[in-house]
Amino acid sequence: MTYKFLDMLTTDGVRDAQSENGAREQWEDFSGDRRFDHFDERAAAFIAARDSFYMASVSENGWPYVQHRGGPPGFLKVLDDTTLGFADFQGNRQYISLGNVKADHRVALFMVDYPRRKRLKLLAHMTVHKLDDNPDLARRIIDSGYQGQPERLMTLSLESYDWNCPQHIVPRYTKEMVDLAAKPLQDEIARLTAENEKLRAKLDS
Repeated sequence: MTYKFLDMLTTDGVRDAQSENGAREQWEDFSGDRRFDHFDERAAAFIAARDSFYMASVSENGWPYVQHRGGPPGFLKVLDDTTLGFADFQGNRQYISLGNVKADHRVALFMVDYPRRKRLKLLAHMTVHKLDDNPDLARRIIDSGYQGQPERLMTLSLESYDWNCPQHIVPRYTKEMVDLAAKPLQDEIARLTAENEKLRAKLDS
């Protein structure tokens, strides 16, 4: 069968490394179907819930570059079953990723769900769009309630994705998650505090 994500990245050097570490037969004899060249419901839901991802590109002089992208949950839009989109906001104005994809539009994304210890990686081709060139695309991608200033739009045409194991992912929680989990305790503390104040008032009267 096929393992498209791994097949795309398996060079002669990778094959040598697999052989040297006793893993080559594992992949030569792979019999599953991990084409993963269309987003299924699980992948689409995972992506739609993310508030950040890491994106790798390669410069013209051969150096890899990894950039962190963040925004409100769902800022990375699933436009269809092979296309993602996001707004490129004004940042430190180095434009390294932007310059890299002008020469080589291949990118890799890495997304992590820390509380559930899940991670997704994908390979794609990135296209840069001016804000005014496609108003409909802009409406689908830009979150009007977000304060960031978009400079352009990015779309990603999927080649393949793959799920990683949860090993070494330390669970981390956002402030909103902690506040939600702590609310019943805070409510109970508030109730007991109010009850104690009433009891003190009766004792003092």
